[in-house]
Amino acid sequence: MLQEYGSELVSSLRQENARFASVFDKHQRLDKKICEIEAGREHASDFELETMKKEKLKLKDEAYSMLNEYKREVVA
Repeated sequence: MLQEYGSELVSSLRQENARFASVFDKHQRLDKKICEIEAGREHASDFELETMKKEKLKLKDEAYSMLNEYKREVVA
């Protein structure tokens, strides 16, 4: 997630912003869980899987928003 921003920018924001770190970590955990379910190693109903995917997308949008704001502040 967020590879286009570069690992340095993501790492910096994770260290400086606890909310971003929390969002980023939760997104990563959901991504791993979704992959496990889709690979058949874990089980969930279709509804649960769709709910997880929507939450993951919401977290990604929030992380992108924070990164864009941070990038503007760093560049300015």
